[in-house]
Amino acid sequence: MHMRLVVTGGAGFIGSRFVEQCMTNKDMSEAIDSLVVVDKLTYAGNYSYIQHFEADPRFHFIHTDINDRDVLRPYVANSDWVINFAAESHVDRSLNDPTEFIESNFVGVFNLLELVKESHNVKFLQVSTDEVYGTIAKGSWDEQSPLQPRSPYSASKASADLLVLAYVTSFGIDGRITRCSNNFGPRQHPEKMIPTIIQHLKNGTEIPVYGDGNNVRDWLFVDDHVLGIWLTVLNGKSGNVYNIGGGVEYSNNDLIKEISKSMRIEVPKVKYVEDRKGHDFRYSLNYQKAKKEIGYAPKFEFGEAIKVLIQQIQ
Repeated sequence: MHMRLVVTGGAGFIGSRFVEQCMTNKDMSEAIDSLVVVDKLTYAGNYSYIQHFEADPRFHFIHTDINDRDVLRPYVANSDWVINFAAESHVDRSLNDPTEFIESNFVGVFNLLELVKESHNVKFLQVSTDEVYGTIAKGSWDEQSPLQPRSPYSASKASADLLVLAYVTSFGIDGRITRCSNNFGPRQHPEKMIPTIIQHLKNGTEIPVYGDGNNVRDWLFVDDHVLGIWLTVLNGKSGNVYNIGGGVEYSNNDLIKEISKSMRIEVPKVKYVEDRKGHDFRYSLNYQKAKKEIGYAPKFEFGEAIKVLIQQIQ
């Protein structure tokens, strides 16, 4: 099997991890003929994550926005897959100013889909999020659950998902969607929950926690997410959505306790702050479809993955 990939958002947290695995993981690397990374290098992207692959003749980097159709057209036309990680992803930022979220997460996907449509045999994978489902008190979402996004961020992602499925039906493109739970792992931006907790624990400062700290999240180690995306490329079917879950749920209070335990801190300092508007109470993904149809199951044990991360955060 030989693949030519265009990976958008490939210098970000999850995208760069995917690129790294494509270039170095034997099973993945043998399938890659060329890998074009597209990233506009906002605050969340860092070229140094992937710069060391420049020596590999299969690797090529383009510093541009996914809305720049003219620049991207020849690369998409000469590829087998477009895998889209490019997105604004911080909920709080989307509440302050939704503009960039609509431009990147929705209009950007529209532009990529137009290029894929023009290019005929190119397949498209949209990396989405469990936040499109909204909030769930008990049980877990499956792929048939209704989309009920509650922030401009999740609404922009849900809109893009619907557009992908519409292009599959209307224009016959091969389009697939993965929806992941909350990622954590090396290189994650410090504004995110787990790096914030680790940083405050290392500094001995108060960890800011929304509301009463009982909001629950389903956690997924980034390398398990990369595995789920790769298996969707290999074994998924067009027009299908695959939930990629970690199978690990913690309230924010329990998450702090678990990380503190790993760092041998008995009493972490916590400061409860005013909850944000529309804060989803609980996320929980059912990934049985991905297990059955594409062979996905998370491999990383939460405590072990956290230890790796603690060593990497200064």
